[in-house]
Amino acid sequence: MAKKNISLKLPKKKIPPPQLLRGMKDIYDQDQIWFQEIRKAVAVFARDFGFSRIDTPILEQHSLFVRAVGDQTDVVQKEMYAFVDQGGEHIAARPEATASIVRAYLEHGMLSKPQPVKLYYEGPMFRHERPQLGRYRQFFQFGFEALGDQHPVLDAEMILLGERLLASLGLKVVLQINSIGDENCRPQYTHILKSYFRTNKARLCADCQKRLLKNPLRVLDCKEPSCVGIAKDAPQTIDHLCTACKDHFVQVLEYLDELQIAYELNPRLVRGLDYYTKTVFEYWSDDERFRDKLALGGGGRYDRLAELLGGRTVPAVGMAPGFERIVLLLNELKTYEPKVYAPQVFVAPLGDQARKRALKVYDGLRAAGVRVAQNFSKDGLSSQLGMASKLQARFTLIIGQQEILDDTVMVRDMETSSQEVVDYGKIVGDIKKRLRKK
Repeated sequence: MAKKNISLKLPKKKIPPPQLLRGMKDIYDQDQIWFQEIRKAVAVFARDFGFSRIDTPILEQHSLFVRAVGDQTDVVQKEMYAFVDQGGEHIAARPEATASIVRAYLEHGMLSKPQPVKLYYEGPMFRHERPQLGRYRQFFQFGFEALGDQHPVLDAEMILLGERLLASLGLKVVLQINSIGDENCRPQYTHILKSYFRTNKARLCADCQKRLLKNPLRVLDCKEPSCVGIAKDAPQTIDHLCTACKDHFVQVLEYLDELQIAYELNPRLVRGLDYYTKTVFEYWSDDERFRDKLALGGGGRYDRLAELLGGRTVPAVGMAPGFERIVLLLNELKTYEPKVYAPQVFVAPLGDQARKRALKVYDGLRAAGVRVAQNFSKDGLSSQLGMASKLQARFTLIIGQQEILDDTVMVRDMETSSQEVVDYGKIVGDIKKRLRKK
């Protein structure tokens, strides 16, 4: 008897659905509402303070950030998303935007424009760092940059802009500020700082022992507890400023005093990027739960950055807060109520024929400036009235078979539940008249 071939069918291995990369985040629902509110505030303050929008590419030459940010910074050494593209070019996803802004300023000849050139932006940045509170590997920033003028009033204006913008979103901040000098006084201070840290070298973390050789100011920015303790007693930058830097810093503080903007002098504040000179500052939440944990953003002056990129001297100052950190606080503190779109009219068709007419009514109302909503895939009247009520629409326009035959629209007042028949051709004018009375 011939043997039958028996094939054993193994179950196919189930492929799991795609998931977010570590450190990335989808922005939707309430967070997306907050993002839109921040964008609106940024646009308003940019208009009021005279800033024009600029959008730079997400991808830039890798060398741009190495030269601008500093090859010894954590951003360049550990955090940049860098790769070689199909054409063999060394590319980086932008870890910050200021270098791109200066590159654009130089490349497009903005030096010929009236100075300062005032630009603002918003968009995603990328850093491969450990995800933590309010920090993601793709994160969103908005920023303001004023290029082409070294007057200290611009530093104060930049600080004022950020403080007032955050206040408009219901966030009270603590301003920390410092001056780190310039090429005239920083070398001497760096020598003094290096001597101090050398006496404590054994207690520094491995990274800071390397930083000590190249840029000891980076040690002041380290977050390792042992390094923080040593930096606490380090010589202060403001004690070693040249006359020009000291005068500049004093004038900035005088402007802040006149504006009644409270500030804290933080001698260990240096920011994490090498291009900063003179004024540096950060905004921290004044809420005790986040006071020492969450910087909302910061900035400072970067008078030599254009030179680092091969251009002529272009004094400049800027600042950049982070979207995610602001949203985190808005969700926690609940001190600000977003302006949610509220429709005035809801259009409710009953059946396929009614949908065709309802779509035209909807488009006519929208074109006339009426805030209008609908859910045309639904058929039942009760479900559509329920949605209109939830959206707090003032009127619901009901179009059924009878309305099509009579060439009318039923207008339902959602407050009184009263209903009135209106000619189809007059519905837009009728609704606008009703809304003016309300």
